[in-house]
Amino acid sequence: MTAVATVHSAPDTSPVVRAFSDTLTISRRNLTRLLRVPDSIVFGIIQNIMFVLLFTYVFGGAIQVPGGSYVEFLMGGIFVQTVAFTCATTTVAMADDLGRGVIDRFRSLPMAQGAVLAGRTVADLVFSVITVTAMALTGLLVGWRTHTPWWEVVAGFLLLFLFSYAFLWIGAVIGMSVRSPEVAQTAGLIWLFPLTFVSNVFVPIESMPAWLQPIAAWNPISSVALAVRDLFGNLPPAYDPGDWFPMQHPILTSVVWCVVLLAVFIPLGVSRYRRAASR
Repeated sequence: MTAVATVHSAPDTSPVVRAFSDTLTISRRNLTRLLRVPDSIVFGIIQNIMFVLLFTYVFGGAIQVPGGSYVEFLMGGIFVQTVAFTCATTTVAMADDLGRGVIDRFRSLPMAQGAVLAGRTVADLVFSVITVTAMALTGLLVGWRTHTPWWEVVAGFLLLFLFSYAFLWIGAVIGMSVRSPEVAQTAGLIWLFPLTFVSNVFVPIESMPAWLQPIAAWNPISSVALAVRDLFGNLPPAYDPGDWFPMQHPILTSVVWCVVLLAVFIPLGVSRYRRAASR
């Protein structure tokens, strides 16, 4: 007698499920790698805590916010600055993986093509959450308070992390476009400085020259910073939105900016991944 072996094939999974699973795997890989170098977490947190303390105690007495507290004005802006600068970490990490051939190895595996970038951005988003939490605790120690119901405060942080995730994809695209981690360190930061400082992060837009005010008003960082302040109840009582639509409707404008950035840079990132990995 002969025994007949029955072979059961693995059930097929949908592309969406496979992409989600691959993204989780890459995210776990990047988080594990981050935890093995805890110094990067510690010094990243310390750096942003220093920003809060320096701007509060060094510049706080020189910058006046009409009818309001500079600490409460500052925190919404510095939250946005922090999550925006996190994308530079993504830029360097992607360039490093590309230079060491890690991307080529991933490219040879049967996995969703966008999972490598998505996993990287999700892992860096977790780092952003940790950093913002530490900054929020520091802000509470130096006098920052929220004045809205808890669900608006939660909505403010969710908007902040949505904006962070959109900017992380910009960092991923830049990282896939440069040739080395050394170049990525400059390319990941050079565009962030004018974008951050030509905004309402540290000073009210009204204090800027008249020709610069419209540029600052339509800056996405200004919209998100103002929206977060609004949701936290940190807008100065004498705040005047002026004639600019983003300043009159900061929450709506911020959401639109995030959706547009994700719609542009996710496909662009996947396209750059295919071409960069095949070089």
